[in-house]
Amino acid sequence: MDRVFKALADETRRRLLDRLREDNGQTLAELCARIDMTRQSVTQHLAVLEAANLVSTVRRGREKLHYLNPVPLHEMQERWIEKFERPRLSVLGAVKRKAEEAMTDKPTYVYVTYIESTPEAVWDALTDADLTAAYWGHSNVSDWKQGSRWEHVRTDGSGVADVVGTVVVAERPTRLVTTWAAPEDADREERHSRVTFDIRPHGDIVRLTVTHEDLRDERELADVSGGWPAVLSNLKSLIETGTPLPQEPWLMPNR
Repeated sequence: MDRVFKALADETRRRLLDRLREDNGQTLAELCARIDMTRQSVTQHLAVLEAANLVSTVRRGREKLHYLNPVPLHEMQERWIEKFERPRLSVLGAVKRKAEEAMTDKPTYVYVTYIESTPEAVWDALTDADLTAAYWGHSNVSDWKQGSRWEHVRTDGSGVADVVGTVVVAERPTRLVTTWAAPEDADREERHSRVTFDIRPHGDIVRLTVTHEDLRDERELADVSGGWPAVLSNLKSLIETGTPLPQEPWLMPNR
């Protein structure tokens, strides 16, 4: 929390967050042009914001896109405001939705969490059928090789897959990219979405960034926005404590 307050204490860094709130997913060059500062200065300010978990980054080809991460701001809200007034958080919700939009025609959701673990353990938690069954309510089943099929299979013994897709990138333990679709839409590429898991060391812990893109509309984005935080909180609890949180299974939003 100290890093968050330090980051927010500087007017320039607050302006950078404002620029990302207005137009999320910007490159360094775009931010420099809008903030009227040198690349070196903006890079230094972004490093402070990223260290405070107020900004997350995603690689797309040669570009590095910067996203506002509202989670620390929400934690401040819960700690000092919600307990006394319990507001509806409508303003924060609006900011969060804007922060999750990508610079594409279709909505994109980005979520960052930090886990006391190793990259290998986080990778296994995302790909091991038994572990995903424990915290997700579905088993992720595949050989996890590039080009292979993967399935999100129910744990009731029926063998039914609620989500299917293809493994696009599998670079253990740092990066996993998969397509997602309902089984009846498996052959309709235009109805596929895409999920990227970036797993990076962050000091002695791990930073996990989940990017869910090519969502069809705002309704699907809203569903995803409610699903991923629950799934990833459950994953974090399982890895750090050995016990998953009691949460309902979350399905692909276009089910």
